[in-house]
Amino acid sequence: MHARADAPDTASNWPDEIFATLQRFDVRQVPYVPDAGHSKLIQHVLESPTMQGIPLTTEEEGVALLAGAWTGGQRGVLLMQSSGVGNCINMLSLIPILRFPFLTLVTMRGEWGEFNPWQVPMGSTTQGVFELSGVKVLRASNAAEVPAVLEAAASQAYNALTPTAVLLSQRLIGAKVFTK
Repeated sequence: MHARADAPDTASNWPDEIFATLQRFDVRQVPYVPDAGHSKLIQHVLESPTMQGIPLTTEEEGVALLAGAWTGGQRGVLLMQSSGVGNCINMLSLIPILRFPFLTLVTMRGEWGEFNPWQVPMGSTTQGVFELSGVKVLRASNAAEVPAVLEAAASQAYNALTPTAVLLSQRLIGAKVFTK
């Protein structure tokens, strides 16, 4: 048995659209845990002269890094996979205490066609974890939704100081499945 990825939603070039939106909102720091679902966006960030991609060893470092970025006068966005959200629970408490803009883009696992049982528990509770932590959740399930969802999320996070997570559906990024 081998794992293969189902074709992701390619109706539009949604990682390019995300990158363009982040540029419009003057995002400068992009902490990330390497992830196949974010790979094209991460590549854009690493090639950008205006953004700094910052690889993390664990997701909660990204929450603290965004607090520090804001203190230093810069905006940031945290890129992670749903399995890493559980690692951030303690650090999410910094957001309401320090009142800094928080935006995270989360590629989902444990939903649409998931083959790995270890991904299912966090994938099914990601939205609830964020909501219980005071983070508003928006979701993009297909490529056509991505631009509007990200525009709304960035506006909420950076203009209204409303902590916001965008969940990028597993159906959007492509599910991994077993084949022979």
